[in-house]
Amino acid sequence: MEEVQRYESFSDGVKACVPTMLGYIGIGFAAGVVEKGVGLSLLEILLLSLFVYAGSGQFIICGLLAIQAPISTIILTVFLVNSRHFLMSLSVTSYFKPYSILNNIGIGTLLTDESYGVLTTALQEKRPLTAKWMHGLNVAAYLTWTLANVCGGLLGQFIPDPNRFGLDFALTAMFLGLCLFQIELPLKKRTKQTLQVLASVVIALVLFMRFTSAEIAVIAATLIGCLVGTVTHDA
Repeated sequence: MEEVQRYESFSDGVKACVPTMLGYIGIGFAAGVVEKGVGLSLLEILLLSLFVYAGSGQFIICGLLAIQAPISTIILTVFLVNSRHFLMSLSVTSYFKPYSILNNIGIGTLLTDESYGVLTTALQEKRPLTAKWMHGLNVAAYLTWTLANVCGGLLGQFIPDPNRFGLDFALTAMFLGLCLFQIELPLKKRTKQTLQVLASVVIALVLFMRFTSAEIAVIAATLIGCLVGTVTHDA
């Protein structure tokens, strides 16, 4: 008999995180190489992955460091780009209300796009989730990302120009992969909805980029995409 995936203990969360961990090894490694390429030390790379813990944020930091942007610009840009995590955390907070405030802070602090994807999939399948399972998912991803960053930094000492190998495109490639996995061809309704959301995000991003900064445009396009997804969900 096929073993049923469990969603209860810490170890169950780690097992559910395996696909994410495999992706983080590649993306985190590329981030470490790029970080080393802009002059960060191994200690700085370690601290960056521990305290920022955001692929998009870390790649953005590297780009801004490369053009010698002021620290205030770096902080504001990363905050705006990663402010979507507020929306992600709020959307699942009701499922963990029975747990303590410390549990909820721990869950929200380490929640990423990928772990959020695993979580929402489990919720759609109406799995009986626990805080221990969520901690296992988050901690496994967190440690994998940090280790991959440091390993990338070690190798980065021997790669003077990471962009030459396309490593700066790694994060974009990961998100494209996540997007493609959401398009299920047999489900025409689901595919149509996904394409509608993607089209609304692209159009909104292009329009807002003409009148606002890139950071504001990303947030606005994200909110519009969420709105379109909600409106068309039952259409």
